[in-house]
Amino acid sequence: MTARTAEHPRPDFTLLHLSDTHIVAEGVLYDDVDSGLRLREILDDIGSSGIRPDALVFSGDLVDRGEATAYGALRVLVEPIAAEIGATVVWAMGNHDDRAQFRSHLLDTEPSSAPVDLVHDIDGLRIIVLDTTVPGYHHGEITDAQLDWLAGVLEVPSTYGSILVMHHPPIPAVLDLSVLVELFDQHRLAEVVRGSDIRTILSGHLHHSTSATFAGIPVSVVSATSYTQDLAISVGAIRGRDGAQSHNLVSVYPDTVVHSVVPMRGQSAVGEAVSAVDVRARLIAHQVTIGESARNRRRVAERAIQRPGAAEPVIDVSHSHAIGK
Repeated sequence: MTARTAEHPRPDFTLLHLSDTHIVAEGVLYDDVDSGLRLREILDDIGSSGIRPDALVFSGDLVDRGEATAYGALRVLVEPIAAEIGATVVWAMGNHDDRAQFRSHLLDTEPSSAPVDLVHDIDGLRIIVLDTTVPGYHHGEITDAQLDWLAGVLEVPSTYGSILVMHHPPIPAVLDLSVLVELFDQHRLAEVVRGSDIRTILSGHLHHSTSATFAGIPVSVVSATSYTQDLAISVGAIRGRDGAQSHNLVSVYPDTVVHSVVPMRGQSAVGEAVSAVDVRARLIAHQVTIGESARNRRRVAERAIQRPGAAEPVIDVSHSHAIGK
């Protein structure tokens, strides 16, 4: 048996992408689904998994009716688990959100009706939040001023590139009725992002998982945590369901970004369950090593230069700062 290193190292960054939580202040969503309970179940899955992501990214429709108390309930659900796993929380606006309440109750800033466009920097990975909402409507638009702002942000590449987060995905709709609420004039955005350092676009809105490319950039649409669209329905029809809720695991490597759907638990197990300890033992038995991430190797090297002769430093989970438009 020949010892070898796996084809790819550990990812430089790990993000968890969630969307369309649709939290309500009282009762259950549309008298059919407890959106708060579904989100809590998914967050419990995340907490029990032992994962330590760099960020939890929420791509809009955080609450269903823009209620202040619903935003408060959302924070009560999300912030404890984010603190426990050491993850930055990235919030994006959706068409069900209210800009003033969003600012007041999620960002702790003064209320305003202006678009909520933000930049987060996580140790050299830039996460750009672009507000595609139109107050009072459910389709998406991007103003000239927003496009100019985005172009300005992208003028200087980030160390590990950029990730664009926007609620309305700039891709074709597979459900006919979705064209009523799609992002309008997508070609204008394409002119700005084509050739930039944006490595992937994270979106929600559709309530089902899908992927495509836009201006040469991968687009990943995560399903909802509240309720989902049933794509097995008759052609041309549409039907929501309380099932198949999920979030996405986003693994950022030097030369690719991997998006993996993580369904909510509840299904029966199949086959042998192999513990993390046993997995490590099997890799050792096969003389296979998974390399350290390029990001961590770089940080170790930089700190060694700053402190020559010192022992290798412990690499801490980094946090981000947000800069308003």
